[in-house]
Amino acid sequence: MLDNETIFLKLGGSLITDKTRREMLRAEVLARVAGEIAEAKASRPTMRLLIGHGSGSSGHFAGREYGTRQGIIAGQEARGWYGYAVTAAAAARLNRLVVDALVAAGLPALSFQPSATAICQKGQLCQLAWRPLAEALQRGLLPIVYGDVALDMEQGCTIISTEQIFAYLTPYLRPRRILLAGTVDGVFTADPLQDAQARRLSIIHAAQIDELETWLGGSHGVDVTGGMLNKVQEMAQLVRAWPALTVQIFSGETPGAIRQALLDADAGLGTQLVL
Repeated sequence: MLDNETIFLKLGGSLITDKTRREMLRAEVLARVAGEIAEAKASRPTMRLLIGHGSGSSGHFAGREYGTRQGIIAGQEARGWYGYAVTAAAAARLNRLVVDALVAAGLPALSFQPSATAICQKGQLCQLAWRPLAEALQRGLLPIVYGDVALDMEQGCTIISTEQIFAYLTPYLRPRRILLAGTVDGVFTADPLQDAQARRLSIIHAAQIDELETWLGGSHGVDVTGGMLNKVQEMAQLVRAWPALTVQIFSGETPGAIRQALLDADAGLGTQLVL
């Protein structure tokens, strides 16, 4: 059974950073978003909230430069592992800024570094310490996870997305809703940042995902974790496994949207992914 009081919220890298410029924080947006989360928590104190964020222009630029997601190349081990460390450091710097903004807004935010416990197999997350997160939620803390590097038993290393982390944690923490807040207001028939004729889909059923592959492409800006298509596929698989789960993909650019999404499951923002 899913827990109606538990919500996973992702702050997309495109929302809190300028993904076209290396390590460029959108500080005003982050401060506003942190305030909205604080307002929502104050309005509903029983809400248990796990927050994740993308690496945006921090980890993605480094990850692409060193090919970290694809793993360690034979004969280039020294460069590959250095790139792994550089990418991890970049992701952690952004995480520190996110946590600091949430704490400044009066929230008991606590960072949990995914790469400290994550183990992957050919890019798939198969191990992550979840009990500390569960205990933190029970004690009223706001655990913060993020897109990060991870050790991989087959290819040496990889990069795991926030969506992969959410998917792994769902069987243990049982969220009723997953909210993905980015800059694009849902899932469209084409990239709305490049095609004015793109049409937003208000509801997508998990069974439709295969039909949407020709529409959904990569992200606007640098993204080494696969863009919108991979995000929707990951969430569709999760909804199939947990039929009562709903996923909302919407824009956090509009002031008040994140607060509304947290407090109102029927707000109708963006695109809802259901069974």
